Amino acid sequence: QLAAQEAQLRAIKEAAEERDRMYEETARKLVIVENDLGRTEERAESAEIKVKQLEEQLHEVSGSLKSLEINEVQAASRESTYEDTIRDLNQKLKDAQENATSFEEQAGQKQKNNEELEGALEKAKEDYNALNRELDATLTDMSAM
Repeated sequence: QLAAQEAQLRAIKEAAEERDRMYEETARKLVIVENDLGRTEERAESAEIKVKQLEEQLHEVSGSLKSLEINEVQAASRESTYEDTIRDLNQKLKDAQENATSFEEQAGQKQKNNEELEGALEKAKEDYNALNRELDATLTDMSAM
């Protein structure tokens, strides 16, 4: 019976040692898992911060995009207005050029007419002076009689 109890004691010791080894292995694995958990939590926090930063950037980019879209609409409107203005100014320029051409022609005709009238005036002055001289001569002849 003593041999059976010794065998039973050895079996219990071996089982206790096996349990101790399993406990130590489990404790070692627990430390590793806890370390991994700490690193994973740090990475998760870092990733969360990065996500928040990216969300802020996305919000800023979204705002910039909206602003650019508004600016694009305004620029298109201004461009349309400028095109209308350019078209109107080109028409006014064309009209002004036509008027200038017409006025130049009229000025040329008036200049020609003016030259003709000045020529006629000169002729009339010469005729008047000739008549005056002839009248003076006739009066002188009449006085002498």
